[in-house]
Amino acid sequence: MVLPNINNELKTIISADGDLPSLILWQQLQRDDDEAEAALHRLNPHLAAFGPVLPKGVFIKLPKLTEATPSRVLNIWD
Repeated sequence: MVLPNINNELKTIISADGDLPSLILWQQLQRDDDEAEAALHRLNPHLAAFGPVLPKGVFIKLPKLTEATPSRVLNIWD
């Protein structure tokens, strides 16, 4: 469930039973890299108390992130 933004504040969602922080990041921000996870946990230190799988009803603030760009793209032909 997504809560409306108030005064352009951070977007807040409520977890469903069995949600994973990385899955939430991917579904909401299309990112699940280390930078995104670190930003999520800085905003939501209470998530650590739940372990890797979240119960239903946890309020989670989503970080505002810039689009990640790879530092170097490596093809199998390189």
